[in-house]
Amino acid sequence: MKRILVLTATLGSAAMMLGALGFQYIGEMPPCKMCYWQRYPHLAAVGIGVLAVLLPVGSLTVLLYLGALAALTTAGIGLYHTGVERGFWEGPTTCTSGPIDGLTPEQLMQQIMGAPLVRCDEVPWELFSLSMASWNAILSIALAAVWIAAARSKS
Repeated sequence: MKRILVLTATLGSAAMMLGALGFQYIGEMPPCKMCYWQRYPHLAAVGIGVLAVLLPVGSLTVLLYLGALAALTTAGIGLYHTGVERGFWEGPTTCTSGPIDGLTPEQLMQQIMGAPLVRCDEVPWELFSLSMASWNAILSIALAAVWIAAARSKS
């Protein structure tokens, strides 16, 4: 059962990465900076999962909790990104637009010219009113639960 759960979690992160790459290259939706941040923990989870499949079952507990941590990390970044998209808080200045109140025309032009090409505070795609960042958070929390179930599994 443990190996099945590990494979499920690993393939889940791999599927998330393939989906992200599909949106990027097939859907022609280039990722923003925070989208890239969400990919790194999924890559780590895939690597952890491959390693876990190769090691003996008895020595996996720490590794499986690291997989859960990777999934929770990308979920946290996804939640933060969702808040930026919805205007709950500001995102990094390198990937969002700042307020324009009180700017001179020259400062406004500087802000426009310095704005990133792909902004983190805009939603390029959504399903059921949830953005890709939101879906990443939800699905990654589910993947973390699978990793934890694998860690707690006796067989």
